[in-house]
Amino acid sequence: MSKDLHTANRAKKLNLFATPEHASLYVAKQIAELIREQQKQSKPTVLGLATGNTPKRVYKELIRLHKEESLSFKNVISFNLDEYYPIYPEDEQSYTHFMRENLFDHIDIEPQNIYIPYTDCSLDGIAKYCKDYESKIAKYGGLDFQLLGIGRNGHIGFNEPGSSFDSVTRLVNLHELTREDAASDFGTIDNVPNHAISIGIQTITQAKKIVLLALGERKSEVMRKSLQGKITTQVPASILQTLPQVEYVLDHEAAALSQE
Repeated sequence: MSKDLHTANRAKKLNLFATPEHASLYVAKQIAELIREQQKQSKPTVLGLATGNTPKRVYKELIRLHKEESLSFKNVISFNLDEYYPIYPEDEQSYTHFMRENLFDHIDIEPQNIYIPYTDCSLDGIAKYCKDYESKIAKYGGLDFQLLGIGRNGHIGFNEPGSSFDSVTRLVNLHELTREDAASDFGTIDNVPNHAISIGIQTITQAKKIVLLALGERKSEVMRKSLQGKITTQVPASILQTLPQVEYVLDHEAAALSQE
């Protein structure tokens, strides 16, 4: 670990792990402990969930905890961060498909408690849909736990560079780097949608607990900017520096900052 990261560790809640597996197990344990604690209090647990390669190991461990250690998701309400627009839930590239394949089809969460942006609606109806999605989160008292990944351009959710820190759920334009990173999932970049629906930065930052999980060397440079750079809308994740409820969880490679 570099001297700079040691400094950051003193200033922010930063946990470093030797491997992606160890980092993911740590995050899954936090989620499981929250669910169990709130079950004891007969309270629902409102989770904000992410997609992509980063959280896959977290979800795999949550499935194991459900099957082998009786972790129940009956009291869980989940809101996904984002979804491509336009896309159908049945499409293999949709985040609805991703969440079913990697988590929901393997646990006992109630279907009516699953919320994922559904974009099969006219462009004219998007604004109302986004407002309703935001209202559903507010109805449950906000998010108890928000799991975040980070894009190589610093996005959280699909809040791309330039997104306002006051933003709420809305239709967004996807950055070219984001589309490039998604090209392998869609076959070619030409098949990647240009837009998405995303929960806003303001909504994310109001979560009671936020964990940003970053894995792999490809995320090291953006983590340097997010942890140690100035707070700017050009690196949306940089706003997390200001929040006391944020925890950064990195593996060794994500913390292996490039040498000058």
